[in-house]
Amino acid sequence: MKLGNTAKRILVSVVSIPIILAACYTGKIFFFILVLGIALPSFYEFHFLANAKNAKVNLIIGEIIIFLLLLNNIIHYINYFDFFIGVVFIISLIELFRNDGSAILNIGATFLGIFYIGLFSASILGIREFYTANQALYYRGGYLIISILGSIWICDSAAFFGGTALGKHKIFPRISPKKSWEGSIFGFIFAILSMILAHLFLLTFLPLSEIIIIGIIIGVIGQFGDFVESLFKRDAGFKDSSGLIPGHGGVFDRFDSLLFSAPVILLTLKYFAR
Repeated sequence: MKLGNTAKRILVSVVSIPIILAACYTGKIFFFILVLGIALPSFYEFHFLANAKNAKVNLIIGEIIIFLLLLNNIIHYINYFDFFIGVVFIISLIELFRNDGSAILNIGATFLGIFYIGLFSASILGIREFYTANQALYYRGGYLIISILGSIWICDSAAFFGGTALGKHKIFPRISPKKSWEGSIFGFIFAILSMILAHLFLLTFLPLSEIIIIGIIIGVIGQFGDFVESLFKRDAGFKDSSGLIPGHGGVFDRFDSLLFSAPVILLTLKYFAR
C-alpha cells in the first residue's frame, strides 16, 4: 500500500523524534553525530540550490571543512581565526584548478555554504556543550536543546494553523506566498509560551527573563531562518531543498529555523546567562 504524504510525515516523525531527543539528552558523540546529520546533508542540498544558479559549489572540500569545523568545536585544536584563514586559502587555491564556470560565483557560494551551515551548526553544538565545564550540570545542555527544538516545532505548527485559519496579510509574498503576518504572530506567541512551559518542567535553572528572550529569538529569528531558506529555494526554482526526508522535504528544510536561531541563542547564553 502506497503511503500518502501526510502518512509519511507522521511515520518519519514518530521514528525520528525519539532518536533526536535521545541524542540531545545524551550529548557527546551521539549529539555530534546528530549535528553532522544536519550539517552535511544541508550543505549537500545547498550545493544543488547554488548549482541551479550556475554557482559550482566545491562540495567535497566544503563537506570536509564543515566536518573539521564541527570537530574543532568539540576538541578545540585551532582557533576560529586561524581556521578560516586556512579555509580562504584552500578554497581560493583549489578554484585555480577547477576551470568550471565563474570563479567568483563558485568561491562565493562555497564560502556562503560553509559559513552559513558550518558556523550555525557549530552553534548548535555550542548550545548543547554550554555546560561542559561542570559535568554535574551537563544534563542542562540536553534539556535546553530539547526545549529549543520543541519550541521551534510548536512555533512552526502554530504559524501554519494560525495562518491557515486567520491569515489574510501576506508577509513575504515574493518568497513564501502562503505565509502571513497572522501566522507569524501565532508562531511568535507560541514560541514564547512553549519556552515558558519548558521553564516550569525542564529549565528551572534559567531565570524566566532569559527563557522569554530565547522564546523571542525562536519566534523572530527562527522564522526569519525559514524565510531565508525559502529565499534560496525560490531563487533556485526549488520547492524543497531535496526529497531526503519522506513527506518533509530536505534536511535543510527541517532545520532551517534551528540553524538560524542557534548562533543568536548561543551568543545570548555566553554574554547574558547568569
